[in-house]
Amino acid sequence: MSSFFSLAALSDLTAVIAAAGCVQTVLGSTLLARFMRRSARVVPVHQPTPVTILKPLHGDEPLLEQALESFCTLDYPDYQVVFGVQSASDPAIAVIRRLQGRHPTRALDLVIDPTEHGTNRKIGNLMNMMRVARHDTLVISDSDIHVTPTYLDHVLHALEQPGVGLVTTLYAGLPASPSLVRELSACQINHNFLPGVMLSRYLGRQDCLGATMALRRDVLERVGGLRALVPHIADDAMLGRLVRALGLSIAIAPCMTWTTIGEPDLGALLAHELRWGRTVKTLEPLGYASSSIQLPLFWAGVTLACAPHAPWSVWFFAAIWLVRAACAFASDRLLGQRQLYPLLLLPLRDWLSAAIMVGSASGTRVAWRGRTMHLAPHTAVGARGHSIVPGD
Repeated sequence: MSSFFSLAALSDLTAVIAAAGCVQTVLGSTLLARFMRRSARVVPVHQPTPVTILKPLHGDEPLLEQALESFCTLDYPDYQVVFGVQSASDPAIAVIRRLQGRHPTRALDLVIDPTEHGTNRKIGNLMNMMRVARHDTLVISDSDIHVTPTYLDHVLHALEQPGVGLVTTLYAGLPASPSLVRELSACQINHNFLPGVMLSRYLGRQDCLGATMALRRDVLERVGGLRALVPHIADDAMLGRLVRALGLSIAIAPCMTWTTIGEPDLGALLAHELRWGRTVKTLEPLGYASSSIQLPLFWAGVTLACAPHAPWSVWFFAAIWLVRAACAFASDRLLGQRQLYPLLLLPLRDWLSAAIMVGSASGTRVAWRGRTMHLAPHTAVGARGHSIVPGD
């Protein structure tokens, strides 16, 4: 009898969490739709200033050439793109040479420098690249990001607003090819991450996302330069905290970018998401734990498992799925995604995300850029962060 009441209480509790998660999904998706409509209407008017875009590279990733090409065809009068690799045998070099050949009038520079300045090789790569950066307005962007021709106009317009010290951009998932693994990864970004970011922004959080980190050189120098980011695996989050510590705000440019989803198999997907989960858990343990509310189909599934013979639990699960699917469908249309079958993956995606959260709760080891590392707490300039130390 006590077991029955325990299961009944658990089913009621998880149903409440699932309903709350559904409300959060609706609110986040509504805010995302409002953002996308606004970005379509905004026509930035500003005085163009010369810009240097920094693109650290490591290997030939899926859709790499297409992603980098989008930065070579921007509708902006004066900008330089600096590509950086740390090995003369890096296959990304061939991609850059082709881009330089196709765009001979564009300022496209390549830095090949093996110097490592610390454990975070991406930041070390950027430090090597900075010596050829010509301009004082800097835009740092990951290698797998795709942008539209008006990207710089939107980013620079946001950076020129009073009190803004750093500009970032939202990013959606773009599968490199149709596959179950890549669609599952895109679902996490498009249906969980994006609405969550929009809602947290509405509630006052100002996070920096690695898709874009735009700032002026003097602001970077005031936070200690790139060297201040070398000990941190989440360099974007740390840069945001350091800029906020100066009393400056982080703006989101009114434009969408896309990140290539290139994981070849489930093992690669799990390794990627475990790295991300353990990083966020170390940086924001309470926030990461509370983000489980973003998985309403997981909680509704637990409700169904606890009350399998109750007709209401079946209808409840179906209703949660319907609401989630409606929000995901609307978001996909805004992002230019036309396939319907990812909507069928939503329960599997929520359960996979829950498993990732459980796996992230213990352990500090992550695989990153061909290395095994351990996350460790670190305090810098009054901001709680996390550092990385080499693993086995």
